[in-house]
Amino acid sequence: MGNIFAYDFVIRAFAASGIVAVVAGTVGYFLVLRGQTFAGHALSHIGFAGATGAALVGVSPLAGLIVFIVAAGAAIGLLGERLSGRDVAIGIILSVSLGFGLLFLSLTTTHATQATSLLFGNVLAVTPSMLATLALLGVVTILALAVISRPLIFSSLQPELAEAKGVSIRLIGTLFLALVALATAQSIQIVGVLLVFTLMVGPPAAAQLLTKRLGGGIALSAGLALAQAWLGIVIAFYTNWPTSFWITTLSGLVYAGAALGTRRG
Repeated sequence: MGNIFAYDFVIRAFAASGIVAVVAGTVGYFLVLRGQTFAGHALSHIGFAGATGAALVGVSPLAGLIVFIVAAGAAIGLLGERLSGRDVAIGIILSVSLGFGLLFLSLTTTHATQATSLLFGNVLAVTPSMLATLALLGVVTILALAVISRPLIFSSLQPELAEAKGVSIRLIGTLFLALVALATAQSIQIVGVLLVFTLMVGPPAAAQLLTKRLGGGIALSAGLALAQAWLGIVIAFYTNWPTSFWITTLSGLVYAGAALGTRRG
């Protein structure tokens, strides 16, 4: 284990994946609880279109990713119940967004490598400036989630009663999806657009199978995401296989184990 920390890029990978895993596991718990995982997946595809579109006009792909994905998250939240259950419409949006992303990517050479890595992620390519950005986004996301946590929990578990008590369901939903967008933007840097469910959904879904306690579930979700991200980096370092593959595989194994254990219990 001593050799793995001899490289600065590996240390940055551990730091970046740690930040992202905690944020994704925490935000993702509420995403799964509210049954909005498919809408969250659509955000990643929209973000890819924003990143490649930004590269086309000579702007940082990360900046385009964040702007597009947060705007899309807020828009989906404002539509509220009108998008409820419309999986076909959301599916079309995400497929069209991915198509535009590939088109923009084919039209540019500037930042092309960075934009391409957004598809599958490349945690070993995290730069010091990117790490600082991820840390800032992570702090902002967690603090904002803490601010809206009480009405968010109330509206997630008992939406009709929350609305009767004066909680603005649409406002809370919009703010939450904006935070999901920020968490998704960070996750894309680690596992990519196509594998964003790995950290945003896998650990939270497993945690909700293993415990029904809200506080314990959130902590377990963040812990599972962190363990999968760090263990994935270690295994990838010694096998020379893609990090995203190992993180995804570990996520699947943990969820399968949790599902089997729950059924036997």
